[in-house]
Amino acid sequence: MSRSVLVTGGNRGIGLTIARAFAAAGDKVAVTYRSGDPAALADEGLLAVRCDITDTEQVEQAYKEIEEKHGPVEVLVANAGVTKDQLLMRMSEDDFTAVLDTNLTGTFRVVKRANRAMLRAKKGRVVLISSVVGLLGSAGQANYAASKAGLVGFARSLARELGSRNITFNVVAPGFVDTEMTQVLTEEQQKNIVGQVPLGRYAQPEEIAATVRFLASDDASYITGAVIPVDGGLGMGH
Repeated sequence: MSRSVLVTGGNRGIGLTIARAFAAAGDKVAVTYRSGDPAALADEGLLAVRCDITDTEQVEQAYKEIEEKHGPVEVLVANAGVTKDQLLMRMSEDDFTAVLDTNLTGTFRVVKRANRAMLRAKKGRVVLISSVVGLLGSAGQANYAASKAGLVGFARSLARELGSRNITFNVVAPGFVDTEMTQVLTEEQQKNIVGQVPLGRYAQPEEIAATVRFLASDDASYITGAVIPVDGGLGMGH
């Protein structure tokens, strides 16, 4: 059955690969984006909706457009996020709060709005994209790690709060993924990163997408409050 799926930050990188995976399975997929040309997304059959998730009114308008064209959101993948890396002594308060406002509070905004229709339907799937950094920690990324760790507590609280309504909340924690962000690193930097990963390679975006699709499937109907690492073993034990 074709479902209404929303992937925030789904115009590039991991988010776009996740959106494509749902679309390939026959779902109606909307993606939010902040900048760029949405024409290419439309060519792929994706509904591109401009939305800055730090703005509650933009979130509301995005949902209204999606509901009008695809119906109420049944599967939400909260993927949108930013980084503003800096060592603590050089990190400004604005750098800290901006990352929290997008990655954590922004997720709160989109989940809360999706929850309205999910409660009425008495069903729903929510998958939050965290990071191995949120579990393992990373020097120079205190703001990012805090925001991604916060998603775990957020998801597990909602899993308890809304489990009786047949709404599941799970977290996927990717490690280093082969995307444009990692491709710009020097060969030495890439070698150092891969050297930390027991499987000895980057993840492919499709591997993240497959895990997300599983958590949104009927096969995962009894899984909620879980944190699934897709990190090649980098963060095990954390």
